[in-house]
Formats: sequence, C-alpha cells, structure tokens
Amino acid sequence: MKTEIAMQSGARPGATASRPARRRHPRGLATLVLAELWERFSLYGMVAILVHFLAAPLAKGGMGLHEGTAEAVEGVYMAMISLLALPGGWIADRFLGARRAVFWGGLVIMTGHVALAVPGRGFVWAGLVLIVLGTGLLKPNISALVGRLYAPDDDQRRDAGYSLFYMGINLGAVLAPLVVGYLGEEVDWHLGFGAAAVGMALGLVQYVLGGRRLSRQLREDPVVPLTPAERRKVVHTGAYGVVLTGCLIALLAVAHALTTDSVTFVLTLVAVVVPAGVLVSMYRSPKVTRTERTRLRAYVWLFLAATLFWLVYDQMGNELNMFAAQKTDLSLLGWHVPASWTQSIPAFFVIALAPVFASFWVRRGRRMSTPLKFGLALLLVGASFVVMSAAAAIASTGVKVSLMWLVGVYVIQVMGEMCLSPVGLSVTTKLAPRAFTNQMMGVWFLAAATGDAIGGQLPRLDAVMGQSWNFLWQGAMVLAAGAAMVLFTRRLTRLTGEAAPAAA
Repeated sequence: MKTEIAMQSGARPGATASRPARRRHPRGLATLVLAELWERFSLYGMVAILVHFLAAPLAKGGMGLHEGTAEAVEGVYMAMISLLALPGGWIADRFLGARRAVFWGGLVIMTGHVALAVPGRGFVWAGLVLIVLGTGLLKPNISALVGRLYAPDDDQRRDAGYSLFYMGINLGAVLAPLVVGYLGEEVDWHLGFGAAAVGMALGLVQYVLGGRRLSRQLREDPVVPLTPAERRKVVHTGAYGVVLTGCLIALLAVAHALTTDSVTFVLTLVAVVVPAGVLVSMYRSPKVTRTERTRLRAYVWLFLAATLFWLVYDQMGNELNMFAAQKTDLSLLGWHVPASWTQSIPAFFVIALAPVFASFWVRRGRRMSTPLKFGLALLLVGASFVVMSAAAAIASTGVKVSLMWLVGVYVIQVMGEMCLSPVGLSVTTKLAPRAFTNQMMGVWFLAAATGDAIGGQLPRLDAVMGQSWNFLWQGAMVLAAGAAMVLFTRRLTRLTGEAAPAAA
C-alpha cells in the first residue's frame, strides 16, 4: 500500500508542558490511528472486489463490463482519489478546518459505500463518486492532524507517531480484503460493499468519541480562512464549473458518446494535464527563486519516476487482481481462496519489511542519494513485471500458475515501494519552493494520480499483443527508466542540493 503520510512542518504544537508528557504520545494519536485504520479498511476492502464486481456478468450479480473497461474504471477511480487530495487540503486550510474536513470526508465515504451496497447501476456510479470526493477530503487532512499533535521541534516523537499511523494504514489494508473480499466474492457483492460501509462507520464513531481529546490539542478553525470576497469568488467559480460539466455531459449524451470508456479516457487526460499544469504554474511563478527553480527541475524528474512506479505498482488492484482470479491456482488445503484475498499480500509485506528498510536507511542513508533510491525503486518494480510476463506466458498455455508467482512479484514491488514512497515524501518537502510548501505534498499525490490513470488503461493492450508481452514491454520501459535514473544520479543529486553520496 502507498505510504500516504503528509509530514507537516508548520504543525501546531500539542501539549508538551512536562518532561514525562513528552515521553508519551498525545492521547489524540490513538483516535487518528484507529480512524485511519477503519477508513483504509473500507477503501481497500472495496477496491479488492471492485474490478471483479464490475467485470462479473449480470447473471452473477455484477455490472457485466468488458474486462478492459472494468480495469480502466478501477485505475481511474484510484487516480481521482489521489487527484482530489490537493483541493481537499485547500478546503481544509481555507474553509472547513482539518478536523471538520476529516469528519465530513468520512461521512461522505460511508454514504458512498452504502450506495454501493444497494443493487442498481445508478447507485454504483453514485457510490464511487461519493467515495472519491470523501477520500479526497479526508486523506490529506487526517495525515496533517497527526503532525499537528506534536511540537515543531519534537522530531523523534513525531516520526514514531507517523510510524504508528502508517501501521494503522497497512493493518486495515491487510484485514479488509479478508473480510470484504470473502463476503463480496463468496456471498454477495453488495454485502461486501456493505461491510466496507460498516468499517467506515466504525471509524467515524471512534473519531467522534475521541473528538474531545483532539479538541484540547488542535485548533478547529481553518488555517487561513476565506475572506468574504474570496468566498463569493469560490461560489461563482464552482457554479460555473458545475454548469460547464453539466453541458459537457449533455453534449456527450446527445452525441451518444457518453459511455463508460469515454469517461475513463477523459478522466485519464485530466489526471495527466492537471499535474503538468500545476508544476508549470509553480515553475513560472514570480514567487519562486532561481535556486528553487533549479530544484524544481530536479523534482520534475523524480515526479516522472514516481509516475512510472505507480503506473506499474497500482495495477495490483486491477490487472494482477484479475490475473489472480482467472489464471492463478488459488486452492489451499482443498479450499478455494477468494482472489481478492491476494490484495492483502502487499500490505502484509509492507508491515514486515518496513522496519528492515528503516534500519537499512539509517545505516546506509549517507551513501545513497534520493535519485539513486528512486532508480532502485524503478528497477525493482520493472523487474516485477518481467516476472509477471513469465507467469502470463505459462498461463497462456491453459495452466493455472502457482500463487507463489504473485507472492514473489508483490515482495519485489514492496521492496521498490520502500525505496521510493517514504523517500518521496521527504524529498518533496525539501525541494518545495517556499511559496508552495503546503501545496507540494498534494503535488506528490498527483504522481500517483497520473500513474494510476495511465496504468488503468494499459491492460486494454492485452487484447492487442497478449498479456505476457504487455507485461514485458511495461517492465522493460520502467527498467530502462530506472537504469537512466541510476546513471544520472550524480547530476540529479547536484540539482536537488543534496550532498554527494559517500564512497562505500
């Protein structure tokens, strides 16, 4: 699972009056960890069965979509969740405040899961839209709240607090497919979605009950509230946006072009154009100094590397998920394991490997620059798809492959994530222009949005070149990008302003 933690340097300090208190974590941390655990339970549980539900025939209670379309919908859905993290943070900073944003985001997410639990195509699309909107509001702000529990100079406790928060994310991601996946695949799809709704409801209840702990430690109001003039401008802009979107939908409907495929293609284009526009706007801003522009150029290369990484990595939710269902031997001691259970494997290995890599970076950190770590991440994730190419070649003969193929691929990919995801969060804050310090964390999430959207469309090429060759060319492309990143490590390191890696 992605390392979805936003380190906030300008956090409001928590209560740290006494020396004993500084040894303990703020009581509000438990509230945030458990709320995030249940939110991730609801999201990853639903994602584990989403592509199977969309591709399942109508006779089996599914949506009956073409497999390529179903995979594209899942990819674009995940992309929009990451894309809306940027406006979600802005809404909290200027309008709601982070605490209210988390609550309302969770409520909208739960409503979306409830809609998915109701049979009917209209409820499905409405549910997905609601979950995207709610997650975009909750995801960046609950991470920000964790940082605000600690004083700015309380680095050690802050890092430990984020580690606990990170464990909550992945514990929820491990448990969710086991519960939601079983109910959805083996009993009823909508019952699985209903279980995801229950998970989010538990998270909300826990968040509200623990709200008094948070209210004593965190401010409720927005950081920089909108002025009356800004409010009017936002209302007018929002109204224009709604009208424009409505007109576009109407035109597509009249032209009989309003199909699921056309919507996924448009949203993929949005996921590519928006990040590019944001980066260009920052680069051209008069608020950015010459040195900051140099560092921003270096960040663009890291951003592109991250986009390629997530393009491959996040296909675990669609292409590899379908591979598990159709071409993998899932029998275990005479019992057929639901394909969605394989979605627990990556999060399990994140929990298992995170301490190992944390220790490794402490011991070897000075000898490995950020560009080198990104290059290694690309080499690993690219190699994982070369392995998948071999598995797909075997499966093309009609033989179902061993589950260990997928386990091995997920281990390689998680090792790549350990090289890129936590490091990317850190380098984003270091290379951010001073005028865009808070917005840059949202920009980091945009790399995942672009990668997810493009990666969701690539499985369509299976019908053109075959699945094995499709895996192979993607793996080779990312391997080449990783090799180039390693080759130009020293040049990129100079651009980032980091010290050159020490000799081994």
